[in-house]
Formats: sequence, C-alpha cells, structure tokens
Amino acid sequence: MRVVVMGTGGVGGYFGGRLAQGGCDVGFVARGAHLAALRKNGLRIESKLGDLHLPEVLATDDPASLRASLGAADFILICVKLWDTENAVRAIAPLVGAETAVVSFQNGVEKDDVLRRLLAERAVVGGVSYVSAKILRPGVIGQSGTMQKLVFGESDGGGSSRTAALLDACKRGGIDAEISADITRAIWEKFIFIVGLSATTTAMRSTIGPIRTNERTRAFLLGVMREVVAVGLAHGVRLEPGAAEKQLTFVDGLPPGTLSSMANDLDNGRRLEVDWLSGSVAKLGREAGVATPLNQAVCDILALHAPGRSASSQAG
Repeated sequence: MRVVVMGTGGVGGYFGGRLAQGGCDVGFVARGAHLAALRKNGLRIESKLGDLHLPEVLATDDPASLRASLGAADFILICVKLWDTENAVRAIAPLVGAETAVVSFQNGVEKDDVLRRLLAERAVVGGVSYVSAKILRPGVIGQSGTMQKLVFGESDGGGSSRTAALLDACKRGGIDAEISADITRAIWEKFIFIVGLSATTTAMRSTIGPIRTNERTRAFLLGVMREVVAVGLAHGVRLEPGAAEKQLTFVDGLPPGTLSSMANDLDNGRRLEVDWLSGSVAKLGREAGVATPLNQAVCDILALHAPGRSASSQAG
C-alpha cells in the first residue's frame, strides 16, 4: 500500500511511522530541520507502546516529487495544522489518482468541506485521530500515554474495500483502528473534546488537572463543550444525549499534566488553530441561530495571539 503523509508532525509522524512499520510504502512530507533529520537519520518514535526507528525514509518538502517514487497514492493522510489545509490539498493534488483516498486526521469539523471543494467527492474519506504526540526534536516523534487510535469511514456510512484495506494496514502496524458507520458523528464527538481541551488549556494557560478540579473552570469547560453539542445538533449531527458530559468524563481520565497542542503552540509563539476550533463553533452557531458566548469569548481572548508571535509583533 502506498501512503503519503502530508505533515509529519506528531500525528502524521506517529501514524505514518507505524504504517511503515507494518509494511506500507510511506512518503513523508516535512520541512526545515525536521526534514533534514528525516533524510539523514530516518524517523524515530519514542513511545511507551514501543520505540521505533526507521533508518531510511522517503521524505520531501515537495509532495509532487513523490509521484516518481510511489506513483498515485492509495491513501493520502492530511495531518497539517487546520489553517494550512487548503495549501496542503493543492500540494498533494498531483498524487491523487482515480482510486486515491484522501483522509484528513485533523481536528476540525469543516476540514472535509475544504477537501470536497478541491477534490472529487469520492476521493474523500472521513477520519479522526486520537494520540498525544509531538516532535521532540528533529526526526524524533514522542508519543505519551497509551492512547493511539484512528477512526475512519465513508461519508455515506457504507463499507468499502479501501477502508477495509486501511484497517488491515493499521492492524499490521500496531495501530488501534476502527471503521465508523457514522464518521460525521465520530468527527463531532472528537470536536467536542478537542474544543473544550484547547479552549481551556490555552485561554487559562494551565494544564487540564487544575482546570477540571476547580469548580468555576470545570463549569466553563463543560459549558464550552455543551455549546459544541448544541451547534452540532442544530446542523443535523446525530449526537447522543449527554455527549458533552461523556467527553468531560473522558477528560477526567487524562493525565493531569495534559496540555492541548494549541496551548503548546501558544507557549512557543506559533500560529493558533483557534479560528478553526472555537471559531468554527461560533461561526456555525451563528449560521444555525445558536448562541455560543463561551466559545466566542475564547476567540476574543486569544485574538492577539492567534497569528503567532512574529505576526502579532509586526501588526503592533
């Protein structure tokens, strides 16, 4: 199976590495020092679930160049930050053949709309990723905890040979994976969690432990997630009653030192995904006539930081 990982950060590096471990031919798209390290030393994964070193990997900053080595890809995994989705999809276009499936494992709920706007409808497969991973240093992905899972499925809920093939590849690579009969709901269920975690740990500048144990900040966290549920229901997503409370229970099981990737981006002066997380909740809420004051407040609180440190200083 020929797989292209568009964005070899924590998510793309971890799952792409495991797929390569399982026998897939994987091309990694990266940049800068990370790309240089991949080319020189290969890809390393440091994980409680088992370390991995792939001494030689196919890595590039030009996705089109992978056509010569891989041909049309069987699967392209979109793992870039949400704000870079359109650029990423345009970049991988030369690798999309008649049978290629493009799966976004990003966090937002509008990501697949971008894919469908730029690609043929049948090329898009819905996806959700669960993993706590990041680039520890160039060429090295660190995965913490034991949660690592991919969920994917066709938009119509039906089974297909390509999702079955991806499931088999995941199993061979040691990835916990499943095919969803309602991938839209699965995407929104993850969205409830990630918006709550990202909004609170970033705006409050705290790990999740203190947030979930303080009465007022816990109530804010639950309120943020309840707004996501209300917006999803208004847009016809088949979310279960108590979906926000279910995600809060999941949050209660996280290590107390957990930070969202957006909080890490804030700490490091990088551009934030807030406009595609709480910002999407607020925008979709306005479209459906659903009030989202808490998510709007998060967007306003982080507005000065959203473009990243260098862009913010230039604007000032």
